[in-house]
Amino acid sequence: AIGEEFFSLLELVIKEGEKINPGDRLELRADKRIKFIKRKLSLQDLTNMARSALENTIEEIINKHEHKFVNFFNHATMVTPRMHQFELLPGIGKKHVGNILKERNIKPFESFEDIEKRVKLMTNPIKIIKKRILEEMQGNEKYYLFVLRARPHRRY
Repeated sequence: AIGEEFFSLLELVIKEGEKINPGDRLELRADKRIKFIKRKLSLQDLTNMARSALENTIEEIINKHEHKFVNFFNHATMVTPRMHQFELLPGIGKKHVGNILKERNIKPFESFEDIEKRVKLMTNPIKIIKKRILEEMQGNEKYYLFVLRARPHRRY
């Protein structure tokens, strides 16, 4: 299972006799088919088939929550005095950042289509966001924009 809010990967144990299909939406606390959450998964725990399905699922989540991601383009700020959050997105450099900031100051973005139309050379923001989410899910990033940061496993 994948969380829609922070893209958390979870292994669920289903009650006997119950059936869940790939792509089903589940409410973790309310769904009676779930027995318990076995563990949190990393991207490396997934099979190749599960990884390819994950990419499609992430894209569906991005489309479903378009407003949230467009809002990111409207409200992103500096991460450090020299680096903007936009620069963390794959394929976006200083010139793109300047174009995005100029366009959003004129008028806030309303949709992905609006971003594509108004920002020069910006192709498919959904693909860019999906790529960033997959990078963050690997857990090797210094800054996280969309995925809940994995805490190091400590034993005391």
